[in-house]
Amino acid sequence: MFSLTPVLVAVVCILIVWIFKNAERNVEKPNREPQARAEARPWVDEDLRDCTDLHEGEEDADEWHESEETVDHIPFCPTRYSKEEMVKRSQDFYALLNQRRSVRFISNEQIPMEVIENVIRTAGTSPSGAHTEPWTFVVVKDPEVKHRIREIIEEEEEINYTRRMGNRWVTDVKKLRTNWIKEYLDTAPVLILIFKQVHGFVETGKKKVHYYNEISVSISCGLLLAALQNAGLVTVTTTPLNCGPRLRVLLSRPTNEKLLMLLPVGYASKEATVPDLKRKPLEQIMVTV
Repeated sequence: MFSLTPVLVAVVCILIVWIFKNAERNVEKPNREPQARAEARPWVDEDLRDCTDLHEGEEDADEWHESEETVDHIPFCPTRYSKEEMVKRSQDFYALLNQRRSVRFISNEQIPMEVIENVIRTAGTSPSGAHTEPWTFVVVKDPEVKHRIREIIEEEEEINYTRRMGNRWVTDVKKLRTNWIKEYLDTAPVLILIFKQVHGFVETGKKKVHYYNEISVSISCGLLLAALQNAGLVTVTTTPLNCGPRLRVLLSRPTNEKLLMLLPVGYASKEATVPDLKRKPLEQIMVTV
């Protein structure tokens, strides 16, 4: 019996070591998960990950403004159309927007600035969380600034295509005949860079919470795309991965603004082509309960 004691001691020691090893792995695992998720989603812009969702509970309460603003409510009487007119208007609007395509071949012909102002006014009618209107539209016309934007984006996009994004993403966009060369950033007469304000400031300098800022600005971008289509202009939605901080500095934007989208805007060039893509039919996108 006693000759087994050393063996039992060895078994107990091995068991204890095994238990401690597993405990260490369980402690370390949560710390590794965010990194693993980040590596699995390389298309999420680093700039959109830093402090985009600020909450008062995570900040010094003295830094945040407590709103006690009151707003009068007034009567609202929107235009009401007949059934026939409603159907016609909805069909006409769908027909107009169904012609919208992502166009990468944009003419350098100048466009009226008044049109750009009007489409941005339209985008500014978007709903937003607590009516915070957390958007900034930066319109770039200066050729030198446009070219610098192109240089920054192409430098990062080459890394995206060759290293960051992986073979699956490169294969998925191959049919679109797109790569890291973005000539339209030079040729388009206007670039509109849409920044989301992750928080605002009041007159006292305290921070103002911008609820649902990314969703709000995304809705605004949708209205902007519709307004551009209505004006007879073309664009392509671009989300320059990992370019946000450098473009923000280039355009002298404050740190509470994060680049969400960039739109080159103009007329389609005479040589413009688009991929022959088909949209999903209604029965695949609509569910009635």
